[in-house]
Amino acid sequence: MAEQTHYRICPLCEACCGLEIRSEGDKVIAIRGAEGDAFSAGYLCPKGVSLKDLHEDPDRLRQPLIKRDGRFVPASWDEALAEVEARLLPILRAHGPDAVAATAGNPSAHKISLLAYFPRLVRALGTRNVFSASTLDQMPKQLSSGLMYGHWLSIPVPDLPRSDLLIILGANPMISNGSLWTVPDYRGKAKAMRARGGRIIVIDPRRSETAAAADEHLPIKPGGDAFLLLGMLHTLFDEGLVELKHLAAHVNGLDELRAAASAYAPERMAAGCGIAAAEQRRLARALASTPRASIYGRIGTCTQRFGTLNSWLIDLLNILTGHLDAEGGAMFPKAAAFASNTQGKPGQGKGISTGRRHSRVSGAPEVFGELPITCLAEEIETPGAGQVRALITLASNPVLSAPNGPRIAKALDALEFMLSLDIYLNETSRHADVILPGLSPLEDLHYDMAFPQLSWRNHARFSGPVFARPAGQPEEWETLLRLAAMVEGKDWRGDVGALDDAYVAADVQRLAGEHAPAVLAALQPQRGPERLIDLALRSGPYGDRFGLKPDGISLAKVKAAPCGLDLGELKPRIPELLRTPSGRIELAPAALLADLGHVDAALDALQSAAAGLLLIGRRDTRSGNSWMHNLPVLAKGPERCTLLVNPADAARLGLVDGSQGRLRTATGELLARVELSAEMMAGVVSLPHGWGHDLPGAQLGLARERPGVNLNALLDDAARDPLSGNAVLSGVPVALSPA
Repeated sequence: MAEQTHYRICPLCEACCGLEIRSEGDKVIAIRGAEGDAFSAGYLCPKGVSLKDLHEDPDRLRQPLIKRDGRFVPASWDEALAEVEARLLPILRAHGPDAVAATAGNPSAHKISLLAYFPRLVRALGTRNVFSASTLDQMPKQLSSGLMYGHWLSIPVPDLPRSDLLIILGANPMISNGSLWTVPDYRGKAKAMRARGGRIIVIDPRRSETAAAADEHLPIKPGGDAFLLLGMLHTLFDEGLVELKHLAAHVNGLDELRAAASAYAPERMAAGCGIAAAEQRRLARALASTPRASIYGRIGTCTQRFGTLNSWLIDLLNILTGHLDAEGGAMFPKAAAFASNTQGKPGQGKGISTGRRHSRVSGAPEVFGELPITCLAEEIETPGAGQVRALITLASNPVLSAPNGPRIAKALDALEFMLSLDIYLNETSRHADVILPGLSPLEDLHYDMAFPQLSWRNHARFSGPVFARPAGQPEEWETLLRLAAMVEGKDWRGDVGALDDAYVAADVQRLAGEHAPAVLAALQPQRGPERLIDLALRSGPYGDRFGLKPDGISLAKVKAAPCGLDLGELKPRIPELLRTPSGRIELAPAALLADLGHVDAALDALQSAAAGLLLIGRRDTRSGNSWMHNLPVLAKGPERCTLLVNPADAARLGLVDGSQGRLRTATGELLARVELSAEMMAGVVSLPHGWGHDLPGAQLGLARERPGVNLNALLDDAARDPLSGNAVLSGVPVALSPA
């Protein structure tokens, strides 16, 4: 059988590297980085190679399962969907839409079938109880960006290839290759930057892989980022370093911001962050005096009480030093498709709103259409009108990924019905009554909807399937459309293409008005995600506008370039990008100014608190999501779920390398293997998220061999950033003792 070569976008992390996959028949024989890829230029990490393991994994589900008498049994698609109809619809009829909740995990962001069509199911349900992994990760950055620039995904990213100084706070791009910054081969780009005289400063409680390869590492107290950032902000005003440059005519609130910053002198902030006032001032001066520079913060700055303030303050530092929207600073990508900040009237819009509804039990406000996932268990447990009685999960494993996983697991067992759309029988889907499996990524087409909006360089790439999907297996968008039709009372057993036609016709009518019939005709005979991609590309900023711009792009043109189209380096976008009602950057949103009062209270509480250990998470290249622990390429090698402890702390507590340590919080306790590490700041310990594969009923055979422990079992699900709803996963006080 002849060997074939396929070009593919890796769907396993935010780097979205281009892959060259060689196959023979129905077997993968090699995976390597695609040298000609317009975006990643041949870079590859171990996750890309693991696609072969994922495709061939015997534990990956390939047909629906229905739970009968406590055991899962295989079922046909018709049987499984009929079971959903018989059990879900009575709950909706009897108790209303809020009786059904929906959760989505981050793998859904890497499948256009899921990301584009799950919202159709959510709208059909009409529930307020929508949750996702965003409130475990990135919602603070999305909220601050929405308040400042008018849209949730107007997120500036470092222009690393042209930068002279990059300050990194609470991020490890050497391992992640960016987070809310899609930058494959960060290592190579950082090395090139330093070779031409650029400098990188990393601020982190741990001397991470990124810090070890930087010019300078400054340890910071976990949770102290807001104090450091406020000290730097104060310095800019105090020392006359504010220079808005090209942004001067495009900002609101400078005077209010100056007044607010006056209370946060570095000398006062030093106790909160553990970084001396002189160092805070030095950092601010370096940022202000370097012609091409930026400060970048990520998950460590988001997963704490002041996540939204941190995200706001980072952007303020870039703005006030003239580095936002400037070459070598923090710039806004211009995605070829699906980016709201390229649509509608440029330079002004309606902005964002939050709190359009609130969670029933805690009263947490909705943000970006979601409630905090830490509210899920209480919404199931608490009786009364609107109690969650049924749950639909999409590629989501909150039992391992969300705080207080044992409480979530117990709550799931109390549901009247649960449906999981997942490729594994995992720690969460084991609670389901019906599991509907998705396709292997190698059996599905793909176009990244979100990540080109966060990319280091503008581009457009499309992946076709490597292998044909199994006979009788529907595409995931088809399953989601049938479920949406089911809850809307439509004929879900009929022609799914007709359902898709109706949804798309409504979308095109809103977009094109009187020209909708011509646009729909131009999109024929495509259906499903391909039609949506073509529509978005052709109506996007580089598009052919359905013939009005003959040199523009379309899906056909992207497909004709197997390694993608390079659309150029990042360029200034203000004021065109802005979608705020004022048409300006809002420097001083009222909600953020109001939250500064809590910084004062936190600083006072910190100074009176007893000294103890603080717990942080960490990331590993081979461990992006919990299910990756079941793939041989990623699971091999040293044990990764270890508790990193500074040697001085270990000696004080009577712990030795390889021993078992007992970690305790008010929420729970666990035993973890101690690994002595001088890279840890004294007083700080680190345990990775996403482990704990020893729960009964899950079928992840390889992961069970080295299950690790579930860090989130220690975390309080009531602790969150009240502005964004993001869970507090970092800087948590813990007690540690020998087991």
